[in-house]
Amino acid sequence: MADLEKNILVVIPVNEDHKKFLEEKAASGDKNCCIRYVNGGEVTKEDVEQADVIVGNVDPSLISGAKNLELLQLNSAGADLYIKAGVMPEGAVLANATGAYGLAVSEHMLGLTFDLIRRLNQYHANQAEHVWKAMGNIISVEGSTILVLGLGDIGGDYARKVHALGAHVIGVRRTNRNKPDYLDEQHTMDDLDMLLGRADIVAMVLPGGSATNHIMDERRLRLMKKGAYLINVGRGNAIDPDGLYKALKDGHLGGCGLDVTEPEPLPADSPLWDLENLVITPHVAGNFFLPETFERIVRIAGENLAAWANGTPYRNVVDFTTGYRK
Repeated sequence: MADLEKNILVVIPVNEDHKKFLEEKAASGDKNCCIRYVNGGEVTKEDVEQADVIVGNVDPSLISGAKNLELLQLNSAGADLYIKAGVMPEGAVLANATGAYGLAVSEHMLGLTFDLIRRLNQYHANQAEHVWKAMGNIISVEGSTILVLGLGDIGGDYARKVHALGAHVIGVRRTNRNKPDYLDEQHTMDDLDMLLGRADIVAMVLPGGSATNHIMDERRLRLMKKGAYLINVGRGNAIDPDGLYKALKDGHLGGCGLDVTEPEPLPADSPLWDLENLVITPHVAGNFFLPETFERIVRIAGENLAAWANGTPYRNVVDFTTGYRK
């Protein structure tokens, strides 16, 4: 008797080469598979409920009814929407795309870093007004102290880059594991208050969740060195927006670069838009705008399809308790 057919639902925008790759990986074991490709915006509840494997992010509200689901392979590094109670069916594996976004997001962070410390955003504003005017002192990455909060794929890649440029890099992570060579110091979150006043630049790459909600409140923003710079590409709710506005408006902070905000999209009437020392990008640091990012996502998905087909360990399995990769 033939094995029952397994249904794989792919909702990421793959081309023919990607399809061939994913189909080969799914067929590498002894499972009888059928792969369906559906545009992410057109996925129905029925599509999800029939799936044994899903590749790509789908509306979390659709997943609880997917009683056959064995693997949900996200196309995002963040998994906070999917670890909430009642979202994932019991026994299903959740895997994220850690490893896909480090290149794109760390380079975006570098862009924000130099935009701020070289006052390029202010010169761009002057250009729009046809004003030829020096905007004052700057700092260099070389010789500066940069505090990186979150040392996963993205934070680690940024830390590695600024260390190569001559910065003294302090890393903060959940646990004090072996310190990588690109860090000059490694600490846990217990030391955060002590570290903030030492940094010229604080770069945040923290995941979502209650543990990081407003972790940078006004009190902690005021612990930062006067004139220091803040960058956030993790989750918008990690920074208290009211406290941030005050710290930027009165000049306590030299500047800030945000690719994430609370809420998103940032309302048009938010006073943050009008701050000359704030650079805002609309959550575009990752996404698929860099083609290599998407290629990496497809490779991760293929690796986990092969693991599913052959009964071998998955890559990037998410811990439902912490929201981090195990």
